[in-house]
Amino acid sequence: MRILLLTLSLLYSLVAGAQNMSTPKAECENLMNTALPFAEQMLQKHGEFFPYSAALKENGEIASVAGYDGRELPPSSDIIRLLKQGFAKGAKSGEYKATALVYDVKVTLPSSGKKSDAIAVSLNHRENYSVVVFFPYQLNKDQLTFGEVFAQKGEAEVFPSK
Repeated sequence: MRILLLTLSLLYSLVAGAQNMSTPKAECENLMNTALPFAEQMLQKHGEFFPYSAALKENGEIASVAGYDGRELPPSSDIIRLLKQGFAKGAKSGEYKATALVYDVKVTLPSSGKKSDAIAVSLNHRENYSVVVFFPYQLNKDQLTFGEVFAQKGEAEVFPSK
């Protein structure tokens, strides 16, 4: 009986441990779901937002990552460049497992070929996972409406290839 209980206990811990293991995609989705609401809030309150980012640290903590070049209103492309540099530094040092860069773009919708505003979330994981998820939206009188979400392969520029 004791061996049966030990065996069952060991099997349970192996199954439970396997369920807690996250894939790169799952970790990136969790990071995206944590970062995305701020863009939604800013669009509803102000009709726009500056690029911003978050990173999944080695210890599992999600942290905001900021970039500032001293200017009051720098172009979004400059902010994106600074954030990517910060990501590269954190990736090289081993501080980050995954990164999320959130910015506003115009995209061509795959379903219709029409142009749309969209929230873009560029996700990168150290385990060779890179994707950009687009959340097309319309903003009418502070009412934010989302269209069909789509994704494309990312540039994998944060983490060095293994």
